[in-house]
Amino acid sequence: MTTDPPQELDAAGGAESHSEPMGAPTAYRPEYAAFAGSLCEQGATDQEVADILRVHRSTLYRWLAAHQELRDAMRLGKAVPNQRVERAFYQRAVGYDIEVEKCFQYQGAPVRVRTTEHIPADTSAAHHWLCNRDPENWRNRKELTGPNGGAIELKSVIEFIDAADQPSAVSE
Repeated sequence: MTTDPPQELDAAGGAESHSEPMGAPTAYRPEYAAFAGSLCEQGATDQEVADILRVHRSTLYRWLAAHQELRDAMRLGKAVPNQRVERAFYQRAVGYDIEVEKCFQYQGAPVRVRTTEHIPADTSAAHHWLCNRDPENWRNRKELTGPNGGAIELKSVIEFIDAADQPSAVSE
């Protein structure tokens, strides 16, 4: 991942390089949009983008609110790794086959063999996927309702007994 702003960004108004990445916030520059988008494509978080631009995260959020091009660049940049993780998570949920090369020894000599290995489905990943994709049927929390979908009626019953009728209820 690229960790330093390009020279034109630093020369165009970036903060001076010092041991602390935070300091007086730099003025926003339009070049930051493409740079931040590129960082997001590489998997950078908002905090990492702010650190690399040498501003506080709250400054980055103010810039995002004020500059549509930065907002769009970071949103599009984050879509790339998000889709990659989504595909990997889906594969983990349903299982997959992968081509691997294994090394064996045959008559004292190493032999490489290409084979297909099956990675079984992960039930935990599948459950998580279904809870998010079909929450009506797979949510972890079930809501109870009363008759005809209405509210559940709760009643408290307190029964008083007459001590004279119940000799065992009277303590001596």
